[in-house]
Amino acid sequence: MVEHLAIIMDGNGRWAEARGLSRSDGHRAGARQIGVAARAAMKAGIKYLTLYAFSTENWKRPQDEVGVLMGLIQEFASSELPAMMRDGVRLRTIGRTGDLPLAARTALRYAIEKTAANDKLTINIALSYGGRAEIVDAVNKIIAEKRTDPVSEQDFISYLYAPDIPDPDLLIRTSGELRLSNFLLWELSYSEIYVTDTYWPDFNEETLQKALDSYSGRKRRFGGLNKK
Repeated sequence: MVEHLAIIMDGNGRWAEARGLSRSDGHRAGARQIGVAARAAMKAGIKYLTLYAFSTENWKRPQDEVGVLMGLIQEFASSELPAMMRDGVRLRTIGRTGDLPLAARTALRYAIEKTAANDKLTINIALSYGGRAEIVDAVNKIIAEKRTDPVSEQDFISYLYAPDIPDPDLLIRTSGELRLSNFLLWELSYSEIYVTDTYWPDFNEETLQKALDSYSGRKRRFGGLNKK
């Protein structure tokens, strides 16, 4: 059973290019699929859905493209709020979200506060996120506390962005790329990985079910301990 699903949402640009559309059109189509993925995840009994929406490296993209992405983040937080309240979806974020424009931060903060008591599904959106940045930020928190005692793995986890959320059972990467792209480097240590050639704007319940079927046939060993 997958309790926590993580997805690297990739392929918006190539999806748009194949249709003679702009990259912005691809990002808009991709943003619409978040709701599709959330509903499919809830139907499958998944409790946590972490989505890689904007990385620390994505700030290097052209300014107009970054502007579109920031606008879509703001729009998502506002337009999807009624549906999240209706369906019992809790919204959270991870990453250096202080780097986001004020309007996006404000919309996200409001949606996060309004949905805080919802418990059907937690959508955890990674924004201005990098796995290395998360580890560095955790180390700096430890340094700031001036700890002198040894730090165990469990101690270290408590300094990560979302220490109360279990590690992902399954990572799905869309668009066929075979890399982690600096995503959840600590948390994905023993996660199963499923790669699909489907571009993110085409992701749907059928795509998710294929990934879940693949996962159900695997044996998770965690370095030696068998677990189905």
